Amino acid sequence: MAKFFLLQTVAPDYRKKLFDTIKNNLGDNFILAAGEEYFEHTVKTDKSVSYRKNIKNCFLFNRKVLFQIGMWPDALGSDIVIMEMNPRILSNWIILLVRKFTRKKTVLWGHAWPRGGKDSRSDILRHGMRVMASTIITYTKTQAEELREKIPNKYIVHAPNSLYYTHEMRVGKNTNPTNIIYVGRLTKKKKTVLLVEAFAQIHDKLPKDANLIIVGDGEERKNLRKIIKMYKIENKIKLLGHIGDYNKLEKLYEDALFSVSPGYVGLSITQSFGFGVPMLISRNENHSPEIEAAEQGENSIFFQTDNIHDLTRKILNFYNEKKIWIKKRKSICENCKNNYSIEAMAKTFLDLYN
Repeated sequence: MAKFFLLQTVAPDYRKKLFDTIKNNLGDNFILAAGEEYFEHTVKTDKSVSYRKNIKNCFLFNRKVLFQIGMWPDALGSDIVIMEMNPRILSNWIILLVRKFTRKKTVLWGHAWPRGGKDSRSDILRHGMRVMASTIITYTKTQAEELREKIPNKYIVHAPNSLYYTHEMRVGKNTNPTNIIYVGRLTKKKKTVLLVEAFAQIHDKLPKDANLIIVGDGEERKNLRKIIKMYKIENKIKLLGHIGDYNKLEKLYEDALFSVSPGYVGLSITQSFGFGVPMLISRNENHSPEIEAAEQGENSIFFQTDNIHDLTRKILNFYNEKKIWIKKRKSICENCKNNYSIEAMAKTFLDLYN
């Protein structure tokens, strides 16, 4: 049987269900290799992915670029290789070149465009990788369609960027949720400071049992602690750190009226919708492609970017329209379940193998 080799920078907990599903279907024909830490050192490999081959990530130039070692026999010899579509991983260029020369199937998986967008200068490098690949997998249908316009002769598919199985995507039993939740990395680009300051201004206008729950880790955590202490609202804002456990996250979302993305939207948008929780989103950000899941007034509301007054106003609006949003929870969940499940994501990879 063909060997199916998936090479990753890391194997984080939020990808475990995808890897497990592929492993359960392909058995020993599936090989997963990953290092310990991502470019952002707070993103680490989940130790419970026991079948992973451990390779070494060698970061260079202040973690701007990466060279991986320890995976070369599998990377060059496997029948099918899937790698990240990231020009900063120098070793991937070598693998692409060698496999192109030996006419072996090489698949690139990731964001179709750089963070700067499809007109970004750096897309020249990414396009160089795309040209050498046999197949490209994007995170969203929209990006796959955009990419087909640029390279119509390339085989391009999408694997919806998902976190949960369909049976795990469900609305909690709490019929009176009051909290606000943020899940994601604590970085300046995510703008969690803006959210904390907005909450500090209006917390006394919210229900007494309404708390701001912040789940995640990053360089802004210490700064957030200082701001929370300065406003003397330690009893209203919970900094919980990174949580990967599904049951804990499910309970946190069950008690949340809505989630917030004060900076650019990432994978947490489908996580929120999967639990039926709508999201308040910064409008003019360089969002990740998962933003395609947002539907104004149906599962999300947008506020003016970096405008704390509009942010506070929209937060208050959520509470004023609480009954409406609670009624929408089931439809938000069902729509997400139909489009962003682990089963749908894994099917793209298994179809490539078959």
